Amino acid sequence: MSILDTPIARLDGTPATLGEIAGGGPALLVNVASKCGLTPQYTGLEKLQEEYADRGFSVVGIPCNQFGGQEPGSSEEIAEFCSATYGVTFPMTEKIDVNGDDRHDIYLSLVETPNEQGVDGDITWNFEKFLVDADGRVVARFNPRVEPEDAQLVAAIEGVLA
Repeated sequence: MSILDTPIARLDGTPATLGEIAGGGPALLVNVASKCGLTPQYTGLEKLQEEYADRGFSVVGIPCNQFGGQEPGSSEEIAEFCSATYGVTFPMTEKIDVNGDDRHDIYLSLVETPNEQGVDGDITWNFEKFLVDADGRVVARFNPRVEPEDAQLVAAIEGVLA
């Protein structure tokens, strides 16, 4: 089974699989939060969505409140914040846990992937990024401080779209 076949609800609560939310193509999966020092990365993530959506790529925001309580809002509050503050058009999932006993199934395999520094394991903070290809293979992992505009991240995206 591909990670894209994993069930997860959309932000509005409607059931889906990760692949349906991502639109069936390659995707950048990002655990997001509205009240984090890294929240301005939404701007760059939206630029990636705008730049590559017509090539079948999607950013997928995955809200998580496990790091400093920085995503306390309801689904409606998260949607409103992302739209009004950052003009986010990319799809978002329900709020989930990415670490611990209640870790969502999506993250069971993601945490096994090492980041650009060779480190795997638990998610370290908000805005950790995973690039998956259209077949659901995890191609790359980027730590939270890697900006969406980072040359390595952009090159990795270009690589799955080639």
